[in-house]
Amino acid sequence: MSGDDILDAYSRTVVAVAETVLPAVASITVRSARGGGSGSASVITDDGFLLTSAHVVDAARTAEASFSDGTTVALDVVGRDSLSDLAVLHARGSVPAPLQFGDAARLRVGQLVVALGNPLGLAGSVTAGIVSALGRSLPTQTGRVIDEVIQTDAALNPGNSGGVLADSSGRMVGVNTAVAGIGLGLAVPINATTREIITTLMTKGRVRRAWLGIAGAKITLAPELAARIGSPTGLQVAGVSPNSPAELAGIHRGDIVVELDHARVVSTTAVQKLMVEGAIDRPIEMTVWRNGALVDAIVVPRELDEN
Repeated sequence: MSGDDILDAYSRTVVAVAETVLPAVASITVRSARGGGSGSASVITDDGFLLTSAHVVDAARTAEASFSDGTTVALDVVGRDSLSDLAVLHARGSVPAPLQFGDAARLRVGQLVVALGNPLGLAGSVTAGIVSALGRSLPTQTGRVIDEVIQTDAALNPGNSGGVLADSSGRMVGVNTAVAGIGLGLAVPINATTREIITTLMTKGRVRRAWLGIAGAKITLAPELAARIGSPTGLQVAGVSPNSPAELAGIHRGDIVVELDHARVVSTTAVQKLMVEGAIDRPIEMTVWRNGALVDAIVVPRELDEN
């Protein structure tokens, strides 16, 4: 295959993705008590639900969407989840056909991806690149971390947030969420976890999470402890919030969390994954390493208040 043939194949793929995806991508304008803003959103259901980034619609209750076919429609903010940086909107009128979800878990480094959105107010913009890395972590304004973030070199600029990261088949595999630097963009993945969050936002308007009240840091364990628990890393408690479930259970600064609810803990994200709605107000066992010994405690997580 000649160089021209390869270039033509690449171009045909990007063109096909753009033709498939762009009709469902909207430029949205947001106004709230905190001022105005803009971003991107995409249609994800036949009955008018759209997906965007939570920070795009922060503090807003309504927005307006404009599509490439000239359709303009008012939107209601159904629910937002700042801990995943995802939000769901619902259109008050008819919208284009929805996109199909892909599975970010199937992505591979080096795979072609296409970013579609409305950067700097330029509606219907398309950029292409590759998956530069997988499994990145993205800190949020709440201090929590979004896991399994996709890194791409497809050019992203302000206004791309909430837009689509698509694979070569035109399936949505991510929601563009941040510009980390020149040639470096990040997207929240579409996977089993985020699809559950999206469904919960559509049906309930919010995602309930449990809270322990600890801050921690991933550390390399001493050989003795690493051999004992079967992991080279662990989570050391750096701080305990006053009157939190962790403090009431007797957890101390300096403890190394080994297990939570019978699951091995090796990082902060491991704890976050366990702090789901089902853990709220449920006594769970927590094992920590303290002064050369394993200590068991019973903690009762409370519902996390994002405010």
